[in-house]
Amino acid sequence: MDGPMTDNPAPEKIVKRKLSDEVFDRLFALIEHGEFNPDDKLPSERDLMTRFGVGRPAIREAMQTLESAGVITITHGERARVTRPSAFTVISQVDHAARRLLATSPGSLDHLKEAREFFELGMVREAAARATAADMERLSAALATQAAQLGKDPAKFVAADMAFHTAIAAITGNPIFEACSAAMLQWLSRFHSGVLRWKGRERQTLAEHREILEAVAAHDPGRAAEAMLAHLRRTRSFYQRKKPPSSLRTRGARSAKPSAS
Repeated sequence: MDGPMTDNPAPEKIVKRKLSDEVFDRLFALIEHGEFNPDDKLPSERDLMTRFGVGRPAIREAMQTLESAGVITITHGERARVTRPSAFTVISQVDHAARRLLATSPGSLDHLKEAREFFELGMVREAAARATAADMERLSAALATQAAQLGKDPAKFVAADMAFHTAIAAITGNPIFEACSAAMLQWLSRFHSGVLRWKGRERQTLAEHREILEAVAAHDPGRAAEAMLAHLRRTRSFYQRKKPPSSLRTRGARSAKPSAS
């Protein structure tokens, strides 16, 4: 007697891939495994066409994808060159996607603020534990640069504010922390409400930064984290979603109206 009948398993589809995807994978593997090292030039398009047995469009599309991913640099009239990766170049690859997420997802700005708070508290603790005299000189210089903009250029004051926080990240000695800090601050800066100058808040910001600096210099992680938390909680409201210009809102409202029948 035949055994019990069983349902046939669902067929596994074989997905047809573009030639450029195959070329991308092979080139990336060659770079990843060291056949081409940072700053090396890749073979010419013609040589790659011969090597992989594909046409020029597949090579060019694969190369453009590699450049978009930050793996190679393409310069007109020269052979493509393998980039030298760093934490900053890697993080920068997600910049446009992050900005789009922040622009289209209502809750993403609050999530970014929370992530920054969690991140900065950890970094300032680490900075307080390991700061050297040279580190403190650089952090003091960053604060002095910010103080020099007091009552002058608001944009430069905010830029110096960001530089102060990035300098704290640099003290950790971890380039990924520094790159992430710089990226998050850049993304947040697009939502700065411009209220920093109101009611003497510039001076308050400087006072809070000085308190953070003194705690780091004293090698007191707990005090540094408390000062940083108070500072971030106070300035949290400075970053808000901006309403689009009235002309755009009007245009959007008009375009949303049903057309006359």
